[in-house]
Amino acid sequence: MSKNNELILEARNVTKQFKVSKNNILTACDNINLSMYKGKTLGIVGESGCGKSTFLRMLMNLEKISSGEIFYKGKDISKFSKDEIWESRQHIQMVYQDPGASFNPRMKVVDILTEPLINYDRLKKEDKEKKAIELLEMVDLPADFIHKYPHNMSGGQKQRIGIARALSLEPEVLVCDEATSALD
Repeated sequence: MSKNNELILEARNVTKQFKVSKNNILTACDNINLSMYKGKTLGIVGESGCGKSTFLRMLMNLEKISSGEIFYKGKDISKFSKDEIWESRQHIQMVYQDPGASFNPRMKVVDILTEPLINYDRLKKEDKEKKAIELLEMVDLPADFIHKYPHNMSGGQKQRIGIARALSLEPEVLVCDEATSALD
């Protein structure tokens, strides 16, 4: 099978509903079907509030689906154990719409960027500054940013850090939730 025909992520009849009151249910995503192939780019377009971010959170297994199935390499992610979810996160990464909200405000950029690599035993602690600088260069930020905290950065700089962090693991799937909206 060629690289371009390899199905990597698939959603089948995915629905997400939220109970907003005793007798009122909000359907955020309704019967979504899509297929994502390795090496391909797929965009999801819709009005503000239509459920795009909710759907992406379900792809990441950060939000439980109400019905339907989501498969990563043929395995239903809704049935993953905590260990399988953790393992899959090194292969499926997300760039958040508001990256600052996903950063620990007490961590320096060097730690924000290298934490995933260290957690998955892909980097030794003594090599983290060098790797962080490489990642910063990738998103056109200066090396001295490794010593900054999130509150010392603009929204666009935080977004670049979020992009570099997501790319650090070289994931098979990169999920982007309006990843360019905050860029300077």
